Amino acid sequence: MTRAVFLGTPAAAVPSMAALAGIADVVSVITRPDRPRGRSGALVPPPAKTAAREWGFPVVQPATGDALEAALTTAAADVAVVVAYGRILRPDHLALVPQGFLNVHLSLLPRWRGAAPVERAIQAGDEKTGATIMLIDEGLDTGPVLARHAVPIPASATGGSLTAYLAAAGAGLLAETLPRYLAGDITPRPQNDRAATLAPKIQKEEAALSATSDAARLLRTIRAFTPRPGAWLEVEGKRLRILAAAPARDAAVLPGRLEAVGSRLLLGTADESLELLTVQPEGKAVMSGIAWSNGRRGRPATVS
Repeated sequence: MTRAVFLGTPAAAVPSMAALAGIADVVSVITRPDRPRGRSGALVPPPAKTAAREWGFPVVQPATGDALEAALTTAAADVAVVVAYGRILRPDHLALVPQGFLNVHLSLLPRWRGAAPVERAIQAGDEKTGATIMLIDEGLDTGPVLARHAVPIPASATGGSLTAYLAAAGAGLLAETLPRYLAGDITPRPQNDRAATLAPKIQKEEAALSATSDAARLLRTIRAFTPRPGAWLEVEGKRLRILAAAPARDAAVLPGRLEAVGSRLLLGTADESLELLTVQPEGKAVMSGIAWSNGRRGRPATVS
C-alpha cells in the first residue's frame, strides 16, 4: 500500500486526512506546534493533531524548516498530501518524497493563490469557486493542476461555512484524484499565470467596516470575515462586531448613522441602509442588533 505523509493544521484539513486514510497508509501527520490561547496562555493543539491522535496516526510538530526536513526523512513516504499546513516547503523538502506533494487548495487555481482563498472569493463577489488538486512546486500555489471541482457561491455563504463545504469537496476530489495520479492516469496541466490573482493572509485591520462604503461591499466583507477575524464597527471608542446583516430596502437612516427603526437596528451606508441582525459588543456575548440598541436605551450613534 502507498505510504503517505499528511501535512495540515486547521479544521479544514481534517476531511482530506480522513480521505487519505481510505486510500493510503498514513505513516505520519505533520502539523504546526500547539499555540497559546486565551488569557491563561494554555497551549491548544491544532485540529489536525487532535483528529490524528484520535485516529491513531503518528503526529510530528516541527518548529523549524530543518525539523520538518528530518520529519519528512523519517516518514520515508511515497507521496505527500498538504492542506493548509501553514509553512512554505523548501526545495529540499520537496525532494524528499518521490511521488511529490499534492496540495488540496480551496479555490479554482490560478484564481486566489495564497493563504485566504475562500475569504477573498466572497469579498470580491465571485459567483463561483471550488477545490483544486495541484502538485506543489517552489512557487506560491503555482504548480501544475491535477483536478478541479467548481461550485457556486451561495448568497448566504460566510467564510466559515464556505470553507467547511469546500474542505469536504476537496477531500472527495482527493479521493478520486490520488489513485489515478499514482497510477499514471493523469497528466498535470500547467496553470495560466496571466489569469492568477493573489489571496494574501487576512489582516485584522481589513475587518474594520466603514460607513462610507456601499452596502454590497460591506455585506461581502461581513460574510467573508465571519467567523474570523470578525468584521467590526467602531462605536464610541469600542468595537462592535457584526456577525450578520441584511439589506433594509424598506427603511433608511442617514449615511454613517447607527440607530433603531422600529424593531431593527439600521446602519446608513454610502448608498442604502443595512439591518444589523447579529452583533457582539466588545467583551460581551453575541446578541441581536436591536438588543444591543435597547441596552443603550435606543440612543443612536455616528460611525465613520
